Amino acid sequence: MSRFDDLPGYAASIAPLIDAVHLGVHVASRPLGRELVERSGLHADLLIDLRYVLPARPLTPEGLAALYRYNPFDDADTEVQIAQGTLLPGEGGLLRATDGALAFIAELYEVHAVVTGRMWAAHADRLPELADFAGRLLAAGAGSGGTAFRQASPPHEPEGTPAGVLLFNRLAALRYHRADAHAAAWRAAGLTAAQIVTLTSGPVRGRIEAETNRRAALPYETLSTRERQALLVGLSVLDQS
Repeated sequence: MSRFDDLPGYAASIAPLIDAVHLGVHVASRPLGRELVERSGLHADLLIDLRYVLPARPLTPEGLAALYRYNPFDDADTEVQIAQGTLLPGEGGLLRATDGALAFIAELYEVHAVVTGRMWAAHADRLPELADFAGRLLAAGAGSGGTAFRQASPPHEPEGTPAGVLLFNRLAALRYHRADAHAAAWRAAGLTAAQIVTLTSGPVRGRIEAETNRRAALPYETLSTRERQALLVGLSVLDQS
């Protein structure tokens, strides 16, 4: 068996690459993003985090709690968003994006288009295939993802969104499939979110990570061995660019 056919091992190997590529775009976007935030005058962390979620569907109380399970989004945070006119409360605790929030997000997509275009210009030929892989993984994860993943996926993808932005946002959403797998694993071990954050290396941690990888591996069954290799290699190249 090749390392690309050991799906739990593959899930463990590709997870830090997905995180690194996602974070790399955020870091590179800071100068232009800061200008956008200052111009808007908004408390924009939530809008940036959930840029690909809010235009697609309302936030449910369960979804919001799952997305921020390690750093809970409390009532005060919600009130800030409502007061500044970016979230509108509805029945059952639903929170919907306002026109103002959607306008900010549209500009943010433009920022990310510029940034990913610059960052990955030398690898532009790889981006459509990598974005396709990520989209297929999101579709494949629909049956095994948890509450955070269901809130996050599929991402908002307006017509004409460039491949680099598609990849960036699809990877962002895909991270929640693994996050839900991890939460399911530590809950099965009888732990809480606070306890898993401080849990050190050892047999318990090892079992939780192994179970996380088993659950997180399920979407990768949809890709062939060659495609899994191409995805891992392609993300490695983007991470180094």
